[in-house]
Amino acid sequence: MCDTCGCPSPSDHNHDHHDHNHSQAHGHNHSKTVDVHASLFAANDALARVNREHFDEIGAVALNLISSPGSGKTTLLENTIEALKGEINIGVIEGDIETERDADRIRAKGVPVIQLTTGGACHLDAAMTHKGFHRLQKEPGGQDIELLFIENVGNLVCPATFDLGEHERVVLVSVPEGPDKPAKYPKAFTSSQTFVITKTDLLPYFDFPLAEATGDALRLNPHLRTMDLSSTTGTGMEKWLDYLRELVHKMRAKKNA
Repeated sequence: MCDTCGCPSPSDHNHDHHDHNHSQAHGHNHSKTVDVHASLFAANDALARVNREHFDEIGAVALNLISSPGSGKTTLLENTIEALKGEINIGVIEGDIETERDADRIRAKGVPVIQLTTGGACHLDAAMTHKGFHRLQKEPGGQDIELLFIENVGNLVCPATFDLGEHERVVLVSVPEGPDKPAKYPKAFTSSQTFVITKTDLLPYFDFPLAEATGDALRLNPHLRTMDLSSTTGTGMEKWLDYLRELVHKMRAKKNA
């Protein structure tokens, strides 16, 4: 079970068959208080470090994309893949509660992709990411990935709490959602390195003051890299692409050092 929200977690194990009554068997009754939350987070963080070490070893930059549902993550990925085709080898792990729809969209772009369906859990964790990446590496082109996108389940709460082993976390908010997301979901912004406002082509139709949303986010996290763009029109995309190019360039230099 997810220790953040109580949703069923794919990492859960059923221990019902281990029904040992130690107090009766050994004639004594010792009690011990266990911080289950701390234990679960520690296990996740340990595996996240393993994931990150593996990404470093093969020279792949990993980005964890988090947002509410419908912010445009998949559309942004589709356009990013098109723009960087032949320049950077991209792989994608798609996280959703059900269906392969987003993976099918990415697969149509000709890059290796794996769909992780959580069956109800509202976030990916390090264990799912670990298994998913090893599956991804077995896909055509999966051994050559330089830039790994992990598209998390649509949610601004739980995904902000779980380290997947990513190098950077990107939080996205779309114009139709309104500018109040940084104030309402601060953890998503304090735990991220980059804040992207999407669907800016819809600004004429919604009350979304860019300065307000960006200012609230920077008050929470002054180190945030911020940008706004429209995947549909291409406005602002070059800043996003240059950001990705810089990350990959640094990783290539590190690998070749």
